[in-house]
Amino acid sequence: MNLKAEGLTLGYRDRKVVTALDLDLPPQKVTAILGPNGCGKSTLLRALARLIKPQQGRVTLNGRNIHACPTRALAQDLAILPQAPLAPEGILVGDLVKRGRTPWRGFLSPWRAEDAQACTQALDAVGLGDMADRQLDELSGGQRQRAWIALALAQQTPLLLLDEPTTYLDLVHQIDVLSLLRQRNRDAGTTVISVLHDLNLAARFSDHLVLMGDAGIVATGSPETVLNPENLDLAFGLRAQVMPDPTTGAPMVLPL
Repeated sequence: MNLKAEGLTLGYRDRKVVTALDLDLPPQKVTAILGPNGCGKSTLLRALARLIKPQQGRVTLNGRNIHACPTRALAQDLAILPQAPLAPEGILVGDLVKRGRTPWRGFLSPWRAEDAQACTQALDAVGLGDMADRQLDELSGGQRQRAWIALALAQQTPLLLLDEPTTYLDLVHQIDVLSLLRQRNRDAGTTVISVLHDLNLAARFSDHLVLMGDAGIVATGSPETVLNPENLDLAFGLRAQVMPDPTTGAPMVLPL
């Protein structure tokens, strides 16, 4: 799945958030989009997922404008976990995750063994295998976030887009979720694109980084290429030292 942005300008009414942006997301890699608040990270991700329409330019998937793709076909290729998703009041966790199978089932199609297996595997993967019969409203914020991630996993698409998937999670579960996404990439070749805030976790779990600033993209490439003091200053106005993580060797950012 080759996802690209070409000359992309995005905004809300008269306010432009992203201007004339070109971006080529590497297929079958784990990519993290980084940058300060308000630089357009989430807006960009929403455009890549066809949740908003560009003011100019286009997003292509395997060379085809995603706005020309049939909705069901696109949903079989691309799953999106937006910020603060909404669910019907009182919905069970298992029923929420079942919605991830919608693109693979026709109208009035019977529930199949492969649908059930996909949902069970997704719930087990995020550690909620014993909570399928619990109401989503009864769960903690972190558990609810993992339930939404399970919905995206159950969709079983080759391309997975997630907007701040570690929101509400403690550090242990942040590492668990990012490890899970990377393992999904390694095992199934799933292209994973996430908006993240933690620079060090992004460096540890990503193959490719997109660093944005207020003026657009500052740098793209491997964590070792992107995370350096000059780029961090350009993107965040942050004075920092960058050194190898003693455990993984990935870049580790130490603010000064």
